[in-house]
Amino acid sequence: MIAPRHFGWSVADRVATITLDRPERKNPLTFESYAELNGTFGRLRETPEVRAVVLTGAGGNFSSGGDVHEIIGPLVRMKEGNRFDELLAFTRLTGALVKAMRACPQPIVAAVDGVCAGAGAIMAMASDLRVGTARSKVAFLFVRVGLSGADMGACAILPRIIGHGRASELLFTGRFMSGEEAERWGFYNRLSEPAALAGDAHELAAELARGPTVAHATTKRMLHEEWSMPVDQAIDAEAEAQARCMETGDFARAYRAFAARATPVFEGD
Repeated sequence: MIAPRHFGWSVADRVATITLDRPERKNPLTFESYAELNGTFGRLRETPEVRAVVLTGAGGNFSSGGDVHEIIGPLVRMKEGNRFDELLAFTRLTGALVKAMRACPQPIVAAVDGVCAGAGAIMAMASDLRVGTARSKVAFLFVRVGLSGADMGACAILPRIIGHGRASELLFTGRFMSGEEAERWGFYNRLSEPAALAGDAHELAAELARGPTVAHATTKRMLHEEWSMPVDQAIDAEAEAQARCMETGDFARAYRAFAARATPVFEGD
């Protein structure tokens, strides 16, 4: 992997940590960081040495969303110039980031502290697991700038995490959701103390990284694909997916370890 220019990147314990790193502005996204994040999540499909990902922000905040000056201002000028094709190209670029995160085979753990708003909230939503803090604030605030809640897949994904009624409330009002509320509603899997957040998220990701790589990738893919399947079709799809997992070396290793009363060491094949 080539070190990115628009966010932090590190790898330890087979876990890659992506850090949105403009703390003086609460880690907003730009046209360039959108494109680079898309490329990074895409390349992770061909990076077997990374088995899980932590996504976080620097300086006590996750992300304030699209940069007001570097993104919102140019978008308004596009609107004033009747340049719909450019507006559509941008919304497709942002949606492509969610697609790349969902297609990335590695489980993604979002570590959320402080402000997590707009596109930042979308990135947390698009992750597989979310660890937050009580002081964090999450908002899908598109309505506050005159836009719909239908942004980057929010109307499809958010109701599946917290339920239709709760998602409707957040997307219609644009209000901030407290950390404790986010955990109660199921947006967060758990809460951590701010000082422990990075370590807790890394520990969770490292636990996933020690697991069976192909099986985890299959679980992630099937969770995504089965959203639109009837139950009978999903059962058939899972039968084939599970049979493929039974062909892996890790499946055999787990059996041998069980027979020997040992802990399996998964190697990812």
